[in-house]
Amino acid sequence: MSERDIDQQLVERAQQGDKHAFELLVSKYQRKLGRLLSRFIRDAAEVEDVTQEAFIKAYRALPSFRGDSAFYTWLYRIGINTAKNYLAATGRRAPTSTNYDSEEAEAFDDGDQLRDLNTPENLLMSKQIARTVNQSMDRLPEELRAAIMLREIEGMSYEDIAKIMDCPIGTVRSRIFRAREAIAEQLRPLLDISKDKRW
Repeated sequence: MSERDIDQQLVERAQQGDKHAFELLVSKYQRKLGRLLSRFIRDAAEVEDVTQEAFIKAYRALPSFRGDSAFYTWLYRIGINTAKNYLAATGRRAPTSTNYDSEEAEAFDDGDQLRDLNTPENLLMSKQIARTVNQSMDRLPEELRAAIMLREIEGMSYEDIAKIMDCPIGTVRSRIFRAREAIAEQLRPLLDISKDKRW
């Protein structure tokens, strides 16, 4: 039985009034949803509050969940919308500093060299790359930032991202491509890569 099937059974039980079934879904996805929302909201206490609010909204909307998409896709969409509403209500955008570490910069081609050579120069370069990636992501428009985070950090499929973002798959691909290009543009000087070289 797949994870989606297990989730669907829990949803159906929760829809019939089994509160323990919904508690199991919360236990399963609370950390993952919190991690996603922490990319938008930096304060840990606020992330916890917004995550809880997203689960409350999901619980209230559960009777309307039809299973057209996976439960976590539906939940993530609620979570992202809740975070956006929270930021709008507080008159903020996500701050420009993040708690990413150099491990997250290692998805780039030169990451292996940086990991293997723990010289002070390479450790500094790794931190500069991570900082550049973080700053580049923070400068992205919200739609591009959400798409690249869902794909690269959460590992979601294009189809699931399209459902969460409520847009066609082609739009998701375009947003991810544009986000990668914007980040790559900022990394080129650090990694001494010419503009004509692809990643």
